Amino acid sequence: MVGHDEGNIGMSPMEKIIPLEETLECLRSKRKLIIGIPKEISDNEKRVPLTPDAVGTLMAHGHKIFIETGAGNGAHYEDNRYSEAGAQIVKDVREIYQADIILKMAAPTIEEIEMVRNRQTILSFLQLPGLCEEFFKRLSAKKTTAISFQLMKDRTKAFPIIRAMSEIAGNTCILIAGEYLSHPEYGRGVMLGGFSGISPSEIVILGAGTVGEFAARAAMGMGAMVKVFDNSVYKLRRLQNNLNTRIFTSIIQHKTLSEALRTADVVIGAVHSKEGRTPCFISEEMIAQMKAGSLLIDVSIDQGGCFETSRVTDHNNPVYIKYGVTHYCVPNIPSKVPHTASIALSNVLLPILLDIGERGGLTELLKTDMGVRQGVYMYNGTVTNKFISDTFRQPFQDIDLLMSASFG
Repeated sequence: MVGHDEGNIGMSPMEKIIPLEETLECLRSKRKLIIGIPKEISDNEKRVPLTPDAVGTLMAHGHKIFIETGAGNGAHYEDNRYSEAGAQIVKDVREIYQADIILKMAAPTIEEIEMVRNRQTILSFLQLPGLCEEFFKRLSAKKTTAISFQLMKDRTKAFPIIRAMSEIAGNTCILIAGEYLSHPEYGRGVMLGGFSGISPSEIVILGAGTVGEFAARAAMGMGAMVKVFDNSVYKLRRLQNNLNTRIFTSIIQHKTLSEALRTADVVIGAVHSKEGRTPCFISEEMIAQMKAGSLLIDVSIDQGGCFETSRVTDHNNPVYIKYGVTHYCVPNIPSKVPHTASIALSNVLLPILLDIGERGGLTELLKTDMGVRQGVYMYNGTVTNKFISDTFRQPFQDIDLLMSASFG
């Protein structure tokens, strides 16, 4: 018979009476996820949230992926690429909405919400200008947990998906500028950039954020003369430090901006508003004074636009001319390069999905991952984003308090 003191052999009398902390083995219960990817309804959206390589990685971890036929075609990922990676190709979209987690680009439409089952999780972009109160009421009735791509943060407290899409948008703006400046109908047969013995193209950029920075990088790489305007001296200084060179920068002042517009070949509107509509910085009168054949690219059109003459166009009919100036006002510019944009998006989403499985479910992840938690705008049918609650008159609960309560 083993005595009670056998485990204390070799210990001093004092050590025998000191209480020790009880150690419990914590076993994390992993969860196998069922993920559904429907085909996007809008012709303006060509991206897909997961690439075949990402699907293969998820399948290797025991998760199941269902993808609607043709969902990846716009990004040049055919069905056979996904099936070879292990995904199940589904023809009936209603089968997709039986999954635990729905991944899509645009927020679901009212018709798609009808297919959502109770207590399902949806990850997508969330473009508030196109939504209404009914959208949130329908999701709430299904006890949905919904996460916005653009609201999620990483460990550095940055917005990884917004950052990636903004970098792509900035670079793509310059490709668009080159295309239309040389266009026989919409441009003047001008080559973007600089050339020996010829004055360089002048590019004016409104906004010194990520889009503005990467547009400036691409333009300078082609030899163009760049002028950047922003109302934040801090952002302008940061931009120059990031570019590691001195370029023309200015606070947005009417006279200085008007003078820059008169000689500009390209004007890029890349002003971002944290809440609501983007301020309109360039009036119709200022645009009327620009030279014929110049180009306006309104990246801010996603938030209403920063040019008074802007109106929404699409990738099928992207431009129109007013006062002799070509306007490019397509929302979702990264969808113009959907293959590249899909890879960038998939690179961010894949680790998050793997973490959900490793932690034993989304709720367990949200308890410890503050970044993903920031992206939640609805949890089990309750709106958890204060701005959305105020704008669309929905009951609000703080997500941090909900997570604290779930610990109990």
